Amino acid sequence: MNRQEQQARRLFRQAYEAQMAGELEKAIDLYRRSIALVPTAEAHTFLAWTYSFLRRYTEAIDECKKAIEIDPSFGNPYNDIGAYLIDLGRFDEAIPWLRKALKAPRYDCRQYPHFNLSRIHIHRYEFDRALCELMKALELEPDYASARRELTRILARMN
Repeated sequence: MNRQEQQARRLFRQAYEAQMAGELEKAIDLYRRSIALVPTAEAHTFLAWTYSFLRRYTEAIDECKKAIEIDPSFGNPYNDIGAYLIDLGRFDEAIPWLRKALKAPRYDCRQYPHFNLSRIHIHRYEFDRALCELMKALELEPDYASARRELTRILARMN
């Protein structure tokens, strides 16, 4: 790894730490500086995530699309676009992105697109379909607390 790549990784780590500390503008600056040195799908995706904390969804989606251009096999930005579109109330647009996340070769968190698909089904009062997606999420990650809570909530609502 060359010096520029090392510096980009260092900036990325600092950006993540700032983001987790709630220093979002600082995190944005650090992610941008990392990307300026070595653009990566991860840095664009995490910059997008930071924008989403500020409800800057258009910018977040743009960053995710840049991540996909760099590495189309990376699943995170597909799911994230779907989640941001859900937050914007654009449910129909979200579905293809979530389906792409499920098919992405480099993605270890497939429970998230299943959970996000359940959010769409709940919004549409399609509780059986939502339950199916939540069960898939829990099969992949049995300790996924949000999915377990939502499953309990839906089951109670259906009874």
